[in-house]
Amino acid sequence: MGYKSMAACVADLEKNGHLIRIKEEVDPHLLMASIHLRVHEAKGPAIFYENVKGSKFPAVSNLFGTLERSRFIFRDTLDLVKKMVQLKGDPSIALKQPLKHAGIPFAALKALPMKSIGAVPILQNTTQIEALPLIKHWPMDGGAYVTLPIVYTEDADKPGVMNSNMGMYRIQLTGNDFIPNKEIGLHYQIHRGIGVHQAKANALGKPLHVSIFVGGPPSHTFGAVMPLPEGLSELTFAGALGGRRFRYTRKGGHTLSSEADFVITGKVYPKENKPEGPFGDHLGYYSLKHDFPLMKVDQVYHRNRAIWPFTVVGRPPQEDTSFGDLIHEITGSIIPKEIPGLHEVNAVDEAGVHPLLFAIGSEHYTPYLETKQPAELLTIANHILGFGQMSLAKFLFISAKEDNPSLQVHDKEAFFKHMLERVDWTRDLHFQTKTTIDTLDYSSKELNSGSKVVIAAVGSPKRSLGTEKPSIDFVSFVKGFECAFNGVLAIQLNTFKDYESETLQMDELTASLSKDHEKLKNFPLILVCDDAQFVSENFSNLIWSAFTRANPSHDIYGVDSFIEHKHWGCKSSLIIDCRMKPHSAPYLELDPEIEKRVDAMGATGGSLHGII
Repeated sequence: MGYKSMAACVADLEKNGHLIRIKEEVDPHLLMASIHLRVHEAKGPAIFYENVKGSKFPAVSNLFGTLERSRFIFRDTLDLVKKMVQLKGDPSIALKQPLKHAGIPFAALKALPMKSIGAVPILQNTTQIEALPLIKHWPMDGGAYVTLPIVYTEDADKPGVMNSNMGMYRIQLTGNDFIPNKEIGLHYQIHRGIGVHQAKANALGKPLHVSIFVGGPPSHTFGAVMPLPEGLSELTFAGALGGRRFRYTRKGGHTLSSEADFVITGKVYPKENKPEGPFGDHLGYYSLKHDFPLMKVDQVYHRNRAIWPFTVVGRPPQEDTSFGDLIHEITGSIIPKEIPGLHEVNAVDEAGVHPLLFAIGSEHYTPYLETKQPAELLTIANHILGFGQMSLAKFLFISAKEDNPSLQVHDKEAFFKHMLERVDWTRDLHFQTKTTIDTLDYSSKELNSGSKVVIAAVGSPKRSLGTEKPSIDFVSFVKGFECAFNGVLAIQLNTFKDYESETLQMDELTASLSKDHEKLKNFPLILVCDDAQFVSENFSNLIWSAFTRANPSHDIYGVDSFIEHKHWGCKSSLIIDCRMKPHSAPYLELDPEIEKRVDAMGATGGSLHGII
């Protein structure tokens, strides 16, 4: 069905057993977020908060908390949208299978935005920022945030809905130096469409008109996070996924979603920024306070019986993991068509998506040679690092399809083993230094700036991977070590101080390990860490620790390392220093007192009993 509103979606979820109601008053200061996190962890239902302290508006969260519920919400349109996206990648499919794709022209009509005529619900009421559910998610957050905002802008050179951008960029409603009710923070990261629009408005010396939609049909929310192929509008995608044309109106020079629950309109003026943050983000750390665009509020609209949707991000997996899973389900078939030779790609959720990418490509360049080395894989890797948001990848592991045709990138442990069995550290490391990385990645001291490394491996296995701790006499400053994974050792050292002193220490460590290189032959990877037991506890801990905290150019070392004609490599184990650094953002921790209140809600007789 095509939901006409957020209320219609909530009613449908409740009718089908996918939603619970919390009737007692709940505090938006940390408690609502902690309830959400606990219910999501239990793979529980969507949550409707009837009575939000300090606001007359109810709220809902965990709408997309499981892939199954996301599929349920879009059950009537999902298959058709997959076919539409597939056709975008290869239109000849429709010619080959015309009956299978017969419904697409009718779905395409629903994808066209439509201007509302007559009374528009969103224009019925106005309010102030202070009246909204001001939800603070993590203890060190700088204030209250909108975490499911649909941020709409238009091209200043070519205004209109068909030249618009609709993205999800976090919005800070309170705190810091923002003037209450008049100013809010607009945080967007690099490689986002809104940046192009702001640059064009700045060049014209004009303010950028911004509309923030909250709520409305759930297809609008999903459309805002969808990384669409070039030339496919977020509005048209939202219409197709919702089975209902995106309806809009205009007021005071702004475009408004006619079916949103809330719309905040305002302007971003050239060179007017204010500090935004901190904010507990999806890598599992706080993104810190930095200057970002300042949005001056014009008006806050809401419809009758408006519902405020929100989510909570943190160390994966969280609700945005389901977004990612559904995005892959919809678009996974077209990315290989966009990049010749690429078969599969996985932005690894456990590492916060952008820090780690697994890929499988073809290696056809020299089939006549018996000795294999990466060639076509490097061409594919360069293409990946220039393609959309995949360009933000920091560690890219890429293998050859021909070496194991059954291997899949989403079987993460098997893929990692495959790479470690085959990698040759003397040739397979390819660095980019002083380049752009994800805004939320604090492995470097500089915002948006760091390094990347491509690890490309082909051919037959070069080693079997060790699974038991080898008998190595470590230098005295090693506090302990564990076999963290097949072929991976986790070595615990003291807290990182600074690169000058730590480089000397790492030189001493690698020199001592060089004497034991025979014992390391089955351990191609060593992780230097703060807590070897934590890293070794499970694969998720290993991936999160190793790839969110390391800056390749600064934190990769090697046993028997060398530089040859500007190429760096090592003849024995590769070492990644994944300790927390002085410039690292703090990791997320819940408030113990708030957690006790959630425990009480889950106890016998509590509103969450049987759920958590």
